[in-house]
Amino acid sequence: MSTRNSIVAMLKQLLQDMAVLHQQGAGYYSCMPIIDRYNKLLGQARLLFTNEDTLIATFENQVEDDPKDPAYKMKIVQAIRIEVGQLIALLEVSEQEEEGDNA
Repeated sequence: MSTRNSIVAMLKQLLQDMAVLHQQGAGYYSCMPIIDRYNKLLGQARLLFTNEDTLIATFENQVEDDPKDPAYKMKIVQAIRIEVGQLIALLEVSEQEEEGDNA
C-alpha cells in the first residue's frame, strides 16, 4: 500500500471516528485528539507534494483548541470534517493524475 493510500484510509477512518464521537454528544469529548490526528496526517500529505504552488498549500493546520462550549466544539469538528473530505479528494485526484502520467 502506498503512503498516499494509507493517508486516505486513515483520513476516512478519522471521519468515522468523528461520527462516533458526534453520536455520543458534543459535550462529552475533547477536540484535541481529532485536531492532533488531522494535523499529523496533513503534515504527511504535504510531503507528497513537491511544488508549493499546488492546492495542498490551501490547507492549514487546525488550531489546537479544546473549548468547553459544546456548540463551539461542533463548529471545530465540522471544520475538520470539511477539511478532511477536501484533503481526501485532493489525494485521490492527485493519485489518478500520477497514474495517468505514468501510463
